[in-house]
Amino acid sequence: MIETIQWTDDGVVMIDQTRLPNEEIYVTCRTYREVADAIRTMIIRGAPAIGVAAAMGVALGVKLGVKIDAGEADVDGLDAHLEVICAELASTRPTAVNLFWGIERMKRLYRSIRHLAIDEIRARLIEEAKLVRVEDIAINEAIGRHGAPLVPDGKTVLTHCNAGALATAGYGTALGVVRAAVEAGKDIDVFADETRPFLQGARLTVWELQHDGIRATLITDNMAGHFLKSGRIGCVVVGADRIASNGDVANKIGTYGVAVLAKENGVPFYVAAPISTLDLKIPNGDHIPIEERGAAEVTHVFGVRIAPEGTAVCNPAFDVTPNRYVTAIITEKGVARSPYNESLRRLAEGA
Repeated sequence: MIETIQWTDDGVVMIDQTRLPNEEIYVTCRTYREVADAIRTMIIRGAPAIGVAAAMGVALGVKLGVKIDAGEADVDGLDAHLEVICAELASTRPTAVNLFWGIERMKRLYRSIRHLAIDEIRARLIEEAKLVRVEDIAINEAIGRHGAPLVPDGKTVLTHCNAGALATAGYGTALGVVRAAVEAGKDIDVFADETRPFLQGARLTVWELQHDGIRATLITDNMAGHFLKSGRIGCVVVGADRIASNGDVANKIGTYGVAVLAKENGVPFYVAAPISTLDLKIPNGDHIPIEERGAAEVTHVFGVRIAPEGTAVCNPAFDVTPNRYVTAIITEKGVARSPYNESLRRLAEGA
């Protein structure tokens, strides 16, 4: 299995996804600021993986960032330092709700143990961060089990961006569904949109599927409609970075267009995501913040300029797919269908 992120005595180790597919390089983040920078620069990306990284960043910050002797903690000093750590991590990327979920989970634990000795606090936070990683892999495997029956045998699955092991602690959400379908004996292959401008489909999804021996074909983003019309595509499966209570889904830019084309051609459009990606506090996708990234991601490819100097650029990293285009949302607790206000809350409350 691809080791996306792990806790070690030296720090948080993660595969550098900006170097794939040409180099398989692992970096070690030795401070919480380095974890935050890795999230910000997309060394690690994908909503569940970011949540794990955030939890580990909090643990790392408390482990190394406060010079307090063993014994009773300086509670006021530790409280203040934790807030600095969490604020830095929370400032990295605004759209993926798992980031904030991971931070809040660690803060919740800290509040319950802040009366303990500092060594015990540090140990408990480290164990919790490790547990977040282990749980994420188990959650993805459960998503795969629930989603595999929805994948038609003998057909092609279309996916957009990368929602695989690289976007999680392991196994994957959308690609977890693909993996589970293959493990169940289904004869399927995958079409991967290249996913401009950061090319997560071309660089990461195809690399990951080849790594696992699953047949994969790369297509450019503007080919999706052609193949959805052809009858070859049995379903679309994508991940998500935030899902509103009504089932509107924020995912990598371009997802909305794929969803519209899928509906036009009668192809089921599935979203695979953990319960932690649900944001039931917001009524719809209009309330989801959309990250804007730098112009160079659009004007350059691998450092090579492809647009004239001075070109104006808009670069939203995500779009929102309205729930009417979503056939079902696959979670570790089961499959939600419309009306999502009811089905998602029912699954979340049973979590």
